[in-house]
Amino acid sequence: MPETRGLQLLSTLEENGTLTVEIVEQTLPEPTGHEVLIRVEAAPINPSDLGLLFGPADVENATYTPRKIVAKMPEGGTRAMKARWGMAMPVGNEGAGTVIAAGDAPEAQALLGKVVTCIPGGMYAQYRIADARGCMVLNDGTSAEDGASAFVNPLTALSFVECMKREGHTGLVHTAAASNLGQMLVRICQEDNVPLVNIVRSPAQVAILKEIGAEHVVDSSAPTFHDDLASALSATGATMAFDATGGGKLVTQILSAMEKVANANSEYSRYGSNSPKQAYIYGLLDLSPTVLQLNFGFSFGINGFLLMPFLQKIGEHNVERLRQRVRDGLTTTFASKYKAKVSLDEVLTREAVLDYNARRTGEKYLILPN
Repeated sequence: MPETRGLQLLSTLEENGTLTVEIVEQTLPEPTGHEVLIRVEAAPINPSDLGLLFGPADVENATYTPRKIVAKMPEGGTRAMKARWGMAMPVGNEGAGTVIAAGDAPEAQALLGKVVTCIPGGMYAQYRIADARGCMVLNDGTSAEDGASAFVNPLTALSFVECMKREGHTGLVHTAAASNLGQMLVRICQEDNVPLVNIVRSPAQVAILKEIGAEHVVDSSAPTFHDDLASALSATGATMAFDATGGGKLVTQILSAMEKVANANSEYSRYGSNSPKQAYIYGLLDLSPTVLQLNFGFSFGINGFLLMPFLQKIGEHNVERLRQRVRDGLTTTFASKYKAKVSLDEVLTREAVLDYNARRTGEKYLILPN
């Protein structure tokens, strides 16, 4: 087949702090070997995409023209991203679409005409070349829109439970829990009988989770938050937390509440309880510094969590087990809801950018490139 031309979204940061995000034309060669050419039909905007797309740039005071934004990056952000200066970077971790051409490898040829989902990066584009071995064929009757968010959120939520079991914990705490990922985790824990404490930031988000059957939902904006959190931890025995906010005192508050529960019927020790407490930070919804007050004893761990290294750690057999569960539950357990669906032309309008870049829980956008 001839070369394929289409539109693609690129983000470029210059040394002087100028960030340019624009839709440009690209030309893709004919796929070879294990490569497949995908007509991208749906791609979600995840929080992990926004870091590459805009980072801490001042999008409110940016210059908006059709298919293009020019914004200023703060000096600290520019320095922190020195490795990408001058590089036009494609954006969009995951998405789904139809394979319209394939290389000569059997694995690639087998995907011709199939609707697949994948996570090759650069999916905010009309067409994308990907490795067939990294694509997941959707079940018959599953649309690209249903499968667009089949990797990041479903596999992350499943990995939380997998990680919990591997490290010997029996219950979980999750923050920003009314998100699409959070709602998936509620459903997974219901299916697997895993005790779960959900931390949200408003009464409206409490209602969202209660509506889908979440038992333990704690509102961090409530004056009784600390007592409510301790009660939920006592009821569930949860000693592992996954935090999406990153900044602020929330991790400290969670570990402190775990320690309070562990010490409820114990003698005083200046080193704290022997109860293991583990917090993983996997997101940065709050860009302020992470504040740690060591008031939760010395039996604790605080680490970062990244999906791909975890999947590599558990091995291909277990990854395929998780993927099959996702495939079978894309319209139920792992269904995603979107606040808005936009074209490539619409995704860089000021109204859309200020809305989805606010990173409000449960207000996810879906891009329909074609």
